[in-house]
Amino acid sequence: MAEGKEKKGFFKRLVEGLSKTRENIVSGIDSIFSGYSSIDDDFYEEIEEILVMGDLGINTTTAIIERLKEQVSKQHIKEPMECKKLLMDSIKEQMQVGETAYEFENRKSVILVIGVNGVGKTTSVGKLAGKLKGQGKKVIMAAADTFRAAAGEQLTQWANRAGVELIGGQDGADPASVVYDAIAATKARNADVLICDTAGRLHNKKNLMEELRKIYRIIEKEYPEAYLETLVVLDGTTGQNALAQARQFNEVANVTGIILTKLDGTAKGGIAVAIQSELDIPVKYIGVGEGIDDLQKFNSDEFVNALFNMENNTQED
Repeated sequence: MAEGKEKKGFFKRLVEGLSKTRENIVSGIDSIFSGYSSIDDDFYEEIEEILVMGDLGINTTTAIIERLKEQVSKQHIKEPMECKKLLMDSIKEQMQVGETAYEFENRKSVILVIGVNGVGKTTSVGKLAGKLKGQGKKVIMAAADTFRAAAGEQLTQWANRAGVELIGGQDGADPASVVYDAIAATKARNADVLICDTAGRLHNKKNLMEELRKIYRIIEKEYPEAYLETLVVLDGTTGQNALAQARQFNEVANVTGIILTKLDGTAKGGIAVAIQSELDIPVKYIGVGEGIDDLQKFNSDEFVNALFNMENNTQED
């Protein structure tokens, strides 16, 4: 029951968190639905414009509009207002996470978390550790972001809050050696999940690439049986810039999912749709606040319902 309650609370926070995005996108779309008496090219063009302005990006918007047109013609819809549900369904479809997205929860796994400074990476690592611990898993965290002096301290606080063990290195230590020690500890203590906080310095891509390669090599050599998940943390408030970052990280690492933070402070929440659609990398977690429960699994139905403020028919999973 507690989980249902937490879900409900999160949905409410999500609705609040997406309020700026909703004002940006949905109020404009609603005025088109009510302002047009027939469905024509101008009608579609205006919807398109609003979605692009809401940071869904050109390609994603085009795909959503194409699908909307298809459904309108197939279902012989004549009233603009009837398009709302179709539009929502079309956006949901662009954002399905897929059946195997959380496979790492069912296996012995290593989760590498990467992202530039300031996006909420270390905080996300701590919240994720708390979440998995709450599912009854034995979790170890590795402080492999040895580049940023405060990262280790911050992670120590999160380890205490989440009640999980932390393996750290000295500031400036080789991140790969921290991962090596953490893998040894994970095996010795028979832990389920190892979460590694790693540095993400995109302005110095070559170094980042080398560092990640080294870490990947150590995981392959020392812990080949582990399921490897690589999550990139992006700041939702940066809109198209977040998409560009995801693209760059995807060039240097085998990115399997996105954690999108700070959705509560942005009018650019549409970027969640764009990332998924443009890069074919699912948004797996979203954050709408500072608390340990404010990071939740992404659910496309809930997200779009919250975006359009439609509380009914949210699915419990």
